[in-house]
This record gives sequence, structure tokens and C-alpha cells, in this order.
Amino acid sequence: MSETVTKQLESGEEAVSVRELDVLEQLLKPEVQASLTVLVENLPKLAEMVTLLTKAYDVASTVANDKVLVNDMIHGAGDFIKPIADKAKGLASAAVEANDRAQADASATIGLFGLLKMLKDPQVQSSFRFAQAFLAVLSERKGAN
Repeated sequence: MSETVTKQLESGEEAVSVRELDVLEQLLKPEVQASLTVLVENLPKLAEMVTLLTKAYDVASTVANDKVLVNDMIHGAGDFIKPIADKAKGLASAAVEANDRAQADASATIGLFGLLKMLKDPQVQSSFRFAQAFLAVLSERKGAN
């Protein structure tokens, strides 16, 4: 690409590189000329966009290089995520323990009187109220669509 091919033009004096000929051939294409026209017409907008992007880059670069700010953001995110992670771990361990108990007590059958006794448990009542409210909300939303 960088080698120069010397062609004698009609004037007989100029040397033209292969690369320059390729560029000139490209510029003569109508679609390239149309694209250049669009670019020239939109130069003010492009300049404004480049200015905004440069400012955004400068802000992002400043923030990324500010060690104190980065550490504060990491600690802030950690303070936000830690309670959620602890809650998820607690629920997961409760599910594993409940599964272990259910597997160990697989021979016991729950009859009608066992179910009636379970219905008096406040946790069961709370779960049923939640399920009822959840199904009511789903029903309302389905009716609204």
C-alpha cells in the first residue's frame, strides 16, 4: 500500500500513489458523494455530539480515577447488598433444613385432622392470606388487560 506507482499523467510531471488513486476512485462514486453531502450538512450536530461525548468522557475518567469515590461506591453497594444476601442465605438454609426434615419424616402421613390442626398455625394462616391476596391481584390485572 505504501509503495508508490509512478504514472505519467497527461501533464507528464506528477507522480500519483496507488492509495491516492483508490481514494479518488472512491470519491467519484455517487453513493460516496451523497454520504459526504449528508455529513457536511450535519457537521454542526456532529460537532455538538462530539463535544458532549468529550465532556461525558472527561467526567467518567475523573470518576474512574477518583479512588475515594470508587471506594465509597463499593462500600455503599456492599451496605445495600449485604442485607439482601443475608436474607437469601437464611431462606436457602431454611429450605434445605425443611427438605431434610421432610425426607427424614417421609413415613408420616398427614391426614384430615392433621391438616385441620395445621390450619390453626399463624404461619400457615399468613401464607394462605398472602396466596389469596396474590391470586386476587393477578385476577384483577388479568381482567384489566
